[in-house]
Amino acid sequence: MENVLRPLIVIGGSVLLTLLIGWASDLLLRKADERHGETPLWGLLRRGRIPYQLVLCSAMLRGSYDEARLLQEHEVGVGRTLTLVLIGSTAWLVIRIAAAVVETSYSRYARLHRDPARVRRVRTQVSLIMRVVAAIVGVVASAAMLLTFPAMRAAGASLLASAGILGIVAGVAAQSTLSNLFAGLQIAFGDMVRLGDTVVVDGEWGTVEEITLTFLTVRTWDERRITMPVSYFTSKPFENWSRGGSQMTGIVYWHLDHSAPVELMREKLRDILRECPAWDGRDYGLAVTDTTPNTMQVRALVTAKDADDIWTVRVTVREHMVRWLYEQHPYALPRVNTSDAALPSSRRSPDGAAIRNHQSSRTGRG
Repeated sequence: MENVLRPLIVIGGSVLLTLLIGWASDLLLRKADERHGETPLWGLLRRGRIPYQLVLCSAMLRGSYDEARLLQEHEVGVGRTLTLVLIGSTAWLVIRIAAAVVETSYSRYARLHRDPARVRRVRTQVSLIMRVVAAIVGVVASAAMLLTFPAMRAAGASLLASAGILGIVAGVAAQSTLSNLFAGLQIAFGDMVRLGDTVVVDGEWGTVEEITLTFLTVRTWDERRITMPVSYFTSKPFENWSRGGSQMTGIVYWHLDHSAPVELMREKLRDILRECPAWDGRDYGLAVTDTTPNTMQVRALVTAKDADDIWTVRVTVREHMVRWLYEQHPYALPRVNTSDAALPSSRRSPDGAAIRNHQSSRTGRG
């Protein structure tokens, strides 16, 4: 009877005590979260309740296993398994706690600072710091797990003797990986590119969606994802439209007939922008920037608060202006002449007949 009750009491008591402590801890965190709603720390710490309970349960079972006297012929294997579970759950709990602390710090910083560029920079740094912390904790936990096996401890001594040669070989083999790793750290703390920045790489326009220690993902306007090594951004030029502020100036071109009413177009541009919510109201302008024998080039300058809005303003101005010209001033659009030009009287022949030239045509784009 004792052989049955003892394991039940030890194992059941450990599990029950774990559940009780876990419930009490979660209750305290919930109350703290309700009392201090201005900080998300306590709510984020609740995400670690599962690894926390695993740590408690595995620690209690590991400490009381000898008293249970269960599966004594497999005592070493069971004890090592519990130790591995304890190490793994502890690493998991440490990562969750670190993530809660870092996320709380970032939230407080984002709440106090209204500059989007600085907030994106801090978010990029926080993201990469968490990846570094997770990698370090994972490596330490893996090493601790391996050291629980006697064979691994014996092998460690021989590996330590040849660490110099192995380091050289590993460095040569992982040269690309290491370069990307240091490039990721340089991007995080050098403020070259941040999460949410609008960039142009290899002719593709998009938004930085993810930054890791080895690669960076750009989400294009048509929902494609471009994944590139972070070393690209430290070795090649690229456009960062969010650098130094998100405000932008956009350009709209029209190729029109020489008779186009430029002054009326300026007034119409002002009316279009006043009805466009994406225009930030900073500036606008319209001018003739070039002429050809057939058309003239008219350029409009518009402003917006970011890259998405400047695109909206440009297409809106282009569409409404062309429609207005077509409906109110159709003569201003490029056209093809199919009749002969009327020449001045000085170029008429003595008999009064007009000197005819070859037909000329004019073409252009709207």
